[in-house]
Amino acid sequence: MKSIICENYKIFIGENILRNIQLDSYKKICLLTDKNQKNNIIDYFLKEIKSEFDIIEIESSEINKNISSVLNIWNFLSQNNYNKNSLIINLGGGVICDIGGFCASTFKRGVDFLNIPTTLLSMVDASIGGKNGINFLGFKNQIGTFKNPISVYIDTNFLNTLETNQWLSGYVEIVKSALIYDSDFWTLLSSKFYKNHNINELIFKSLNIKKEIVEKDPFDKGPRKILNFGHTIGHAIESFYLNKKKKITHGKAIAMGIIMELKYSRTRKKNEIIKYIKSIYKEIEEVDINHLIKYLKHDKKNEDNLINFSILKDIGKCDFNNYINIDDL
Repeated sequence: MKSIICENYKIFIGENILRNIQLDSYKKICLLTDKNQKNNIIDYFLKEIKSEFDIIEIESSEINKNISSVLNIWNFLSQNNYNKNSLIINLGGGVICDIGGFCASTFKRGVDFLNIPTTLLSMVDASIGGKNGINFLGFKNQIGTFKNPISVYIDTNFLNTLETNQWLSGYVEIVKSALIYDSDFWTLLSSKFYKNHNINELIFKSLNIKKEIVEKDPFDKGPRKILNFGHTIGHAIESFYLNKKKKITHGKAIAMGIIMELKYSRTRKKNEIIKYIKSIYKEIEEVDINHLIKYLKHDKKNEDNLINFSILKDIGKCDFNNYINIDDL
C-alpha cells in the first residue's frame, strides 16, 4: 500500500486496503452509493468493512447531480438523526464523490466524509482536492464548496470492474496532468498505448501532481486553475449534452476540450498531442463553438464578457488567467 500525505488528510492506494479503514469513533455512518453500482462492488465493501451502515442509493448520472438529489440526501440524514459526529462514506464514481462531499460539507454546517472512488476518473480527480459540487440550471458545477475528506481509500481492485469507456474517462485526466505539469510523465504516457501501462504507477504519479498543484492554491484563486486545461470547453460540451438523448462521457468531452483549447496554445507539439489523444478516443468530433457559447458564459472563472482559459505554453507548462472575448472564440 502506498500513501500520499495531503494538507489535512491522507490518500491510501493499493489492493485490498478497505479493511484498514477505522470507523470506531463514529456513532452513525451513512454509505452513499450508486443505484447502478454493480453488486460485487457493494458486496466487496460490506465484506471488507465490518460496521453497521445506513445506505442511500441514488441515480448517479451527471444529469442527477442536482439540488433535487441533494434534498433527498439531506432529508434522509435529518430524518435519521445524523449530527456533527456522523460520517458519510462516498462509494462510487465522480458524481458520488462530488454530491456526497457537497452534502457532507453543508449538512449541519459540515460533517466528516470519506471517499472510496470506484472508477479511474474519481480515483485521479474527483475524490481529492476538496472541491465538492452540483450542477444547476443545466450548467455544470455551478454550486459548490471546498472541504476535504478525512481520508481517501483508492482500492485498485475496483479497476477490474470497469468497462473501456470508464477507463478512458479517467485516463484523460492522467494525460492532462502530464501535459500541464510534467513533460517526462508525458513522454512516458505517449510512449505506449494506454492499456500497456502500469495503471497503479500512473494513478500515484497523477495524484502527486494534483496534490502539489492544490497545495499551492487550495481555493482556486491562481495556479490551481491550470487543472482546468481542457475543461473550460470540455465542461461546456458536457453541459451541452446534459439534456440530449445522445450522452457523452466525461473523458470524451475533456478530450474534445483539450483538442479545441489547443488552438489557443503556443506549443509546437500540438499535432503530437492531438495525434495521441485521437489514437485513444476514437471517432472524436469537435462541437461547433456556437453551440457552446451560452455554457461558456456561465463558466465560474469568467470576468465580464471574457472567458478565462488555462492555455498550454508547452508540454509540462501551462498558463492560467488567459482571457478571451466571447466574440473572438
